[in-house]
Amino acid sequence: MTSIDAFFDRLRRDGADDRLVRVSGSVRFDIRGERGLRHWRLDIDRGRLRVTEDDGPASAVIRMSEQTAEALVAGEMNGLAAINRGEIMVDGDLALALRLGRLLPAPAANGRHGGGGA
Repeated sequence: MTSIDAFFDRLRRDGADDRLVRVSGSVRFDIRGERGLRHWRLDIDRGRLRVTEDDGPASAVIRMSEQTAEALVAGEMNGLAAINRGEIMVDGDLALALRLGRLLPAPAANGRHGGGGA
């Protein structure tokens, strides 16, 4: 199991996150790696989370490489900085996508790509 799988499994298991209590919408993650293109869909309803491996339509679509996704879920990369560098592409509701930074560990001050959360 990759750290990406573990991240989405944790969200699926938790089923809710109080940091997203004012958030509703759907986000699809398209992650390209050695095994091809993988999709995860995160449906958020006022903090309640539902995770599926699904490539259906979503309010926001976040595209990145497997390497970038691994760094994000490990807290080694700042999501906003990665968007600015073009390592992460967001189609649709950018504000919703940015709110998901609350689910990621904050990059350490000595991380590869600077500190601060997404």
